[in-house]
Amino acid sequence: MMDRYLINDVENGIEVRVSEFRPTASDTAAKEYCAMLTSTRQGRRFDEEIEALLNACGTLRHKLGENVKPVFKRYFLSDPANQSPLLPADAECAVSVIGQSPLDGSRVAVWIYLVEGAEVTGLHNGFYRVNHGDFTHYWQGGAHIAGADSETATRRLLDDYSRIMSEHGCALGRDCARTWFFVRDVDVNYAGLVRGRNAVFAENGLTSDTHFIASTGICGSGVDRTVTVTMDTYTIKGLQSGQMRYLYAPTHLNPTYEYGVAFERGTAIDYADRRHVLISGTASIDNRGNVVHPGDIVRQTLRMWENVETLLQEAGCGYDDVMHMIVYLRDIADFRTVDDMLRQRFPNTPRVIVLAPVCRPEWLVEMECMAIRPAATGFGAF
Repeated sequence: MMDRYLINDVENGIEVRVSEFRPTASDTAAKEYCAMLTSTRQGRRFDEEIEALLNACGTLRHKLGENVKPVFKRYFLSDPANQSPLLPADAECAVSVIGQSPLDGSRVAVWIYLVEGAEVTGLHNGFYRVNHGDFTHYWQGGAHIAGADSETATRRLLDDYSRIMSEHGCALGRDCARTWFFVRDVDVNYAGLVRGRNAVFAENGLTSDTHFIASTGICGSGVDRTVTVTMDTYTIKGLQSGQMRYLYAPTHLNPTYEYGVAFERGTAIDYADRRHVLISGTASIDNRGNVVHPGDIVRQTLRMWENVETLLQEAGCGYDDVMHMIVYLRDIADFRTVDDMLRQRFPNTPRVIVLAPVCRPEWLVEMECMAIRPAATGFGAF
């Protein structure tokens, strides 16, 4: 069962949108939460704004209860080089810090994913182990390699990730559920990311005849200007055959390998009482790989929503099951139009709109999301 609510923290000038998934099968099953914290008060210094966000986060954590633990956080920053040193030393979960300006005029926004009863343990290199139910989850935030071109960086990041996961009994092709690649100057460096990812996937047996991994590849920067690619990952240990499947929506989208890239449009993961659906970055594209409605932000947004909805429907879900949305825009001038559209159609869904050009210049907007729906399966407890 899904609930959404808005906490308008007037004192701190912060808007907190929360989605809560409450399982119905068992009182002992874990609740899940996605929260998006955004500022409603412009003109503050960064230290003032981050303090207000942290205060609002503390209020939310108190409301949810001490047994609800964050397992992943992402900070969206307008100026990471100057702002990152002012962030709190946060060691309670995996943390991603990305230069993608929130387009509501604020300096920082925060997305937090929380799970009831989770046991979160820091490992190394930004990895955290999350134990609850019958599975072990691994989250990684902010992996990067300084001073390397985007192809070399991507290869080394994925090789290091694969090696570390193998030390914990996981395999890239079998257990990785989701990746995010943030590319500095995406119009220049995305091609190198594609070459590096394609090569590592091929070496690990991930091909068009097997499967790839759900992913977002988007413009984003870190603190160090010599870093071309930053990577976040999510891995699940203990999955059985058939528990994770891939989404294609062939009436609306083409297979990604047809235009030379290696990622899945979406992934559905079944547990005993719920289904997780992870939708990759999705834009205004048709099933032949063509950009639809070039130059028209309204029609591109509508087609993007249609594509995402078709992927969700393939997994037995709809927009009512969506826990959060992240929307990426190429042009800051399109913010008001897209924000108005989102407020009308999805007034209560936790979301953020950030400045982040997509991998093709013709795409003006892209989005990703996560959905959860009740399901009864033979697999273990989440």
